[in-house]
Amino acid sequence: MSCGMSEAPRNSSTGPTEAAAIAGVPHASGTSAGDVPLEKTPLETYVPPAKPSLIGLSRAQISDHLAAIGVAPAQRRMRAQQLWHWMYVRGARTFGEMTSVSKDMRAELEKHVTVDRPEVVAEQISNDGTRKWLLRLPSGNNLEKPHEVECVYIPETDRGTLCVSSQVGCTLNCSFCHTGTQRLVRNLTAGEIVGQVMVARDRLNDWPSASSPPGEEKTHRLVTNIVMMGMGEPLYNFDAVRDALLIVADNEGIGISKRRITLSTSGVVPNIVRTGEEIGVMLAISLHAVRDELRNELVPLNRKYPIAELMQACRDYPAASNAKRITFEYVMLKGVNDSLDDAKRLVKLLKGIHAKINLIPFNPWPGTHYECSDWDQIEKFSEYIFNAGYSSPVRTPRGRDILAACGQLKSETEKLSARERQALRAMAMTD
Repeated sequence: MSCGMSEAPRNSSTGPTEAAAIAGVPHASGTSAGDVPLEKTPLETYVPPAKPSLIGLSRAQISDHLAAIGVAPAQRRMRAQQLWHWMYVRGARTFGEMTSVSKDMRAELEKHVTVDRPEVVAEQISNDGTRKWLLRLPSGNNLEKPHEVECVYIPETDRGTLCVSSQVGCTLNCSFCHTGTQRLVRNLTAGEIVGQVMVARDRLNDWPSASSPPGEEKTHRLVTNIVMMGMGEPLYNFDAVRDALLIVADNEGIGISKRRITLSTSGVVPNIVRTGEEIGVMLAISLHAVRDELRNELVPLNRKYPIAELMQACRDYPAASNAKRITFEYVMLKGVNDSLDDAKRLVKLLKGIHAKINLIPFNPWPGTHYECSDWDQIEKFSEYIFNAGYSSPVRTPRGRDILAACGQLKSETEKLSARERQALRAMAMTD
């Protein structure tokens, strides 16, 4: 999950390290059992290339680049809007495609900036149509090879969901999650987050043709839903995630409704309400346990923000309603959190919250000591929750043959890159 959290670690008299301060992420501020840090400090910060991409910039930032190349103040707003349209409605990959922009301006832009997205290193296509892309990002350290992250597209009859990453690695150390075993390299930029959506539309040929009439650019889209459920904790990369999702939701651009965008967090409480106020997307909580002592083990961040605080933040989430329910993700671990008593506690815990529960069959990974709950136990658990009045779908595993299902992304591609790419912590909601 990911980003730039503004609040300092609790009970900390010292500031973050220099690298963490630059990245906006607090230094590890506490430990769980076995001295596992609650949070990791990023190893690198983003170093922009000599020719930065306009992808992920606000209109005001694009105007600043236009000012730098000598565009008159009276023209900047209109020219910025032109570029915005070509990038996010037409999907232009070069300035040469932007035929409504003068040749001289295109040539000048070409000298200073690009509209580049992340580089696609590899693509895998599952038997069920799921696609997984390995994307290469620049390293901030010239001695390190480029970083790589993965995003996954899950097609269904009524939607196409793109699972997007927010960090190279992850800030957190959830014990059941393969991603939690890797280091945190750095936060992704807004451009690298938006770039994953651009890449998916490129690869799926999901942009309108030049002959598409006005008003039909956004119909019959293949990418219809976005879930921030890939690598990283989104709420430890708040600013970049916010800026990226506002671009994705912009009606004059990519135009994916905020009700079709879901952000998943392990429970960074101070930024949950901010998410509702500043982004306004759907919220998902990686819960996985109903008792603090167990959640402390599964999600060590719980020691900093315990369940009671997390539930209050959910109750305070702006605009939560029956129409905009909060999703609680619950991975089913055999003999750990799957008893009928756990189901009863879960129902009691969520009382008064507009909620649905996604039950996720655990996908084992090398080295884990957890096992997936037996199917009949999952069904009993789901039935109890359903009878209590909550939607409780069991998430359908997708893309297992290309290791794109929940918790599997890292394994198959380890030979292709360094350790910073692990399995996606969660996959798209398929209910």
